[in-house]
Amino acid sequence: MQLFRQSYGEGPPLLIIHGLFGASGNWVTLARNVYAKHFRTVTLDLRNHGRSPHAPEFSYDVMSQDVLMLMEEEGMEHAHIIGHSMGGKLAMHLALEHPEAVDRLVVADIGPQDYPARHGTLFDAMEALHPEHYSSREEIDLVLSRDIPASAVRQFLMKNLQRNGDAFAWGINLPAIRQGYGEIIGPIESWETFDGETLFVRGGNSDYLVESDMTRIRALFPFADMATIEGVGHWLHAEAPKEFAELTLDFLLQGR
Repeated sequence: MQLFRQSYGEGPPLLIIHGLFGASGNWVTLARNVYAKHFRTVTLDLRNHGRSPHAPEFSYDVMSQDVLMLMEEEGMEHAHIIGHSMGGKLAMHLALEHPEAVDRLVVADIGPQDYPARHGTLFDAMEALHPEHYSSREEIDLVLSRDIPASAVRQFLMKNLQRNGDAFAWGINLPAIRQGYGEIIGPIESWETFDGETLFVRGGNSDYLVESDMTRIRALFPFADMATIEGVGHWLHAEAPKEFAELTLDFLLQGR
């Protein structure tokens, strides 16, 4: 599958992989203003997200193949990779299955363990909405607010709305994503290890990743370190972009 991508800057290649319900656009500011000064930075839309094609298959195996195809199309034999949340799990899967393709690895606020199903309310609210019935984002926001009280979460989800004439449509493939959701929250497992330099960055207010997870992490990523950005949650790169950029850039530049 040919993924939508955007490229910034020149230098050693860096891929940035977004999380569930996200898209390459979530990373434009950091990619263009920070990483592009040192790397050829490519942000991508995973299948069933953003402007990439839709398909019924949605798993880490098929998404890894998509990313490898993108790298081949872009002339990248290997690259540094930053992945957030689901994108971090995909990055881990890719590093374990295709270590020759990954240089330095940054995983943002996710671990290799399985996670509880946290997104049921979001799936239910988006599926029940039928955005084609509405002509303004304000109306859609009001409807979503009945089940999703957090304005920041609603605004994040509404980035997936596309204009369809005078109405709206979801740009993501909700049925396929929900069908594959069980694997997405499942564990990343392998008989192999990734022996490259790896940095896990966690939000101090997030429960997705805690320091005690390092035992499990180092079983798969023996050279992994962990850094914490205090006072932020799961979307740490959006809540503290300066701190996230400084941490990750310092780590990535050590590999030059």
